[in-house]
Amino acid sequence: MRMVTGVSVAVLGAGGIGHAMVTGLETGIDRIDPFKDMKNRPPAGHGTNLLLVGTDGRDRITPKQKQAYRLGGAPCNCTDTIMLVHLSADRKHVSVVSLPRDTYTEIPEHKDPATGRTHSAHSTKLNAAYTEGGPGLTVRTVERLTGIKIDHYLEVDFTSFMKTVDTLGGVRICTARPLRDSYTGLDLAAGTHDLDGGQALQYVRSRHVDGAADLGRMQRQQKFLASLIRQATRSGVLLNPVRFREVASTVLNSVRADKGFGTEQMLELGQAMRGFSPASSEFASVPLVNTSKPVNGIGSTVSWDRAKSKKLFRALREDRPLTSGRPEKSNAVKVGVAPQQIRVQVYNGTPKDGLGRTVDAALRATGFDTTQTPLNGGPHGLKHTLISYDPRWDESAKSLAGALPGAELRAVPGQGATLRVTAGTDFEKVRRVRAEERKGEFGTATGDQMTCP
Repeated sequence: MRMVTGVSVAVLGAGGIGHAMVTGLETGIDRIDPFKDMKNRPPAGHGTNLLLVGTDGRDRITPKQKQAYRLGGAPCNCTDTIMLVHLSADRKHVSVVSLPRDTYTEIPEHKDPATGRTHSAHSTKLNAAYTEGGPGLTVRTVERLTGIKIDHYLEVDFTSFMKTVDTLGGVRICTARPLRDSYTGLDLAAGTHDLDGGQALQYVRSRHVDGAADLGRMQRQQKFLASLIRQATRSGVLLNPVRFREVASTVLNSVRADKGFGTEQMLELGQAMRGFSPASSEFASVPLVNTSKPVNGIGSTVSWDRAKSKKLFRALREDRPLTSGRPEKSNAVKVGVAPQQIRVQVYNGTPKDGLGRTVDAALRATGFDTTQTPLNGGPHGLKHTLISYDPRWDESAKSLAGALPGAELRAVPGQGATLRVTAGTDFEKVRRVRAEERKGEFGTATGDQMTCP
């Protein structure tokens, strides 16, 4: 969630400020060694790869902040956000790839840092790697998953996030629809908003805005990061010694970084970012084949599309942009929520044998996350196809209705995140839909596509 603060170290690095000033600021970084005793690492590619991790530590949050921004509760000592940031070798663009925290994967054999006890390799969620083995095991697990050699590691928290945003003077966010989350207290009307640090934290933490859950949250985090880059590059922070020191001191006061991330690296990154614009950045998430797979003893997990994710990380190793230079041509209907983020259970409401399977397959081919196990339900002989949904997931329901023109929408409080489609006798076909912002094979968007006009 606090990935913005980590990236700020790179974005606000040392663009033209001076070696001496950066050397002084470097002493504020809490040093760790996530690469200690690592063996059999992936070969180095081109460019620079940073692993940005946001943990849920809350020990420095004040009681007032906890109440105002709904930050109570016990931390899990795990990673809420994991992002792989690739800075191109020519320093002309940066690619940011979100790695879902609920990714079901194998954690390598490791020693418990507290007890020294050895644990064998086992399958669990990606964010558990930090709980079991800290930064070192997190790096090993990510490198094994992606085949990308990590050059630097940055870890951030709630406090540094809020202070950084406030020091920058806030960040502007645009939303095409209302965003409300009773868990975080987020309440934004459709339109443009200038968020302070606390509001920004609510924005990037919210995962109960719609049925998209963590996947939707990752896209909002990316949107926010694009806006932060725009704010930093346009505000003159990189070239103003006073403003730079104020912002950088705030950021570095709570950042944890590897021992190799020092003055020279900060100068190099800062120099590169001086020429950046929102269009210089691109954002993507790992392609998935399953967005809600329950695993006994672990909970709901997500699974990667092996072929597409392999292709994505190969592009990063080869230092190639993820965004196609040509805009996609499509006659698909534009919707507010991407079909990949909408979980759907299909029912057959007619006597027609196999209709449920037909509708499930058609929705899945269009991108919806269907259960692939259609059921019989409701009165046989249903005339009009019915979409039932929990009111909290109304935007997902509207997007699903775009694929099923003429379908009846029915709110069912308490139904939960999974939408239900009961096919009626009027069903003819599923219409193709697509989200407005995401394009290309990896659902990539550039920073200028994600920021306010």
